[in-house]
Amino acid sequence: MKTNTVKGTNDYLPSQVELRDYLQSVILDTYTSHGFERIQTPILEDIENLDKSEGGENLNLIFKVLKRGEKLSEAIDGGHWKENELADMGLRYDLTLPLCRYYASNRAKLASPAKFIQMDRVYRAERPQKGRLREFTQCDIDIIGSTSNSCEIELIDTTATALLGIGIKNFTVKINDRRLLKNVLLTAGFLEDQLDSVCITIDKFDKIGEDGVRAELTDKGFDATAIQKMIDIFAKLPMDLADVESYVTDQEALENVKTIMDAVRTISNGQYRIVFDLSLVRGQGYYTGTIFEVASDDFKGSIAGGGRYDNLIGKFIGESIPAVGFSIGFERIFAILTDAGFKVPGKKKIALLFDAGNTVAAIQKANELRAEYDVCLYEKPKKVGKLLNRLEEQGLAGFYQLENAEAIKFFGE
Repeated sequence: MKTNTVKGTNDYLPSQVELRDYLQSVILDTYTSHGFERIQTPILEDIENLDKSEGGENLNLIFKVLKRGEKLSEAIDGGHWKENELADMGLRYDLTLPLCRYYASNRAKLASPAKFIQMDRVYRAERPQKGRLREFTQCDIDIIGSTSNSCEIELIDTTATALLGIGIKNFTVKINDRRLLKNVLLTAGFLEDQLDSVCITIDKFDKIGEDGVRAELTDKGFDATAIQKMIDIFAKLPMDLADVESYVTDQEALENVKTIMDAVRTISNGQYRIVFDLSLVRGQGYYTGTIFEVASDDFKGSIAGGGRYDNLIGKFIGESIPAVGFSIGFERIFAILTDAGFKVPGKKKIALLFDAGNTVAAIQKANELRAEYDVCLYEKPKKVGKLLNRLEEQGLAGFYQLENAEAIKFFGE
């Protein structure tokens, strides 16, 4: 039997779970204080739903679940060896697709617009490496049922408040609109039905560079002139909204981004920044309008992201339902704060050591101390020093021994 976890998954020590619980608690309290309501969905989804979800390259990372029993035997005996002929379910790769199915199923019972919280684990068949897990937690908020850009403004404000609440400072909200990006690509010479595929490649710009993007688009068979024009435009970045106007005709999308940025600048009161970024793509194909990410100035990479996906729910009910969401990169933030030695605020934890036979007195004394401390009871071992060292390593604030019903302190607080 192997003691290691499956690659791409983690065990967490008590101190790590304490930090994870604290972060999720602050995030959840922020979300609920802003009027969002928590729901839960299964980790398993129908394979057809996952395959048709326009999840970009995430569709290549689905953990597929084999049919079972007689259905599996029939598929094998019938010579059906393709993945989707042997699998009928898969693990969710994000929380957006399950939310859309949930809304489609329960819309008659829900307010409109509806404001949701999802904080749960998702699964992707990634190649495990630092910063990329196969099992990880996402913290999402979504608003379904409104086309108003007040939704984007509210989501940005709520997410920023949560980040500030858990100690993340010095960050920038980047914003773009898929309509603007597609308008620029059309100007470069790409065709309408090519745009989603082009966007998926452009999303890798910071990872594979200009040469990599050119090579991938060329391999996809796109026109060389269009590729070069697009690269020439992106070579001029960063561009503000005024610069982009010369490449686009969609004034509604331009005004949409401007309105959101002006509102967020006022609301943020200088606590964080918001900037326009034409190169922002977001890899999922289901985004239809505004997209945004949060980048930390202190740590490389994105720590939150989201956007508007007005057509995804319609795949379930044949009716367009507007929707927009924002997700905090929980694992990224957990890693950042762990590396920084972040200490969870709150009651100090202490240990109370007692002799065998004194359990009742120890619990009574512990209950008195719990008004001020979190108290962990230990029956005194033969090697007290070894236990003491271990408790200090775990960051306990104090160590007490019960003598004559009194708790005598042994080390600091």
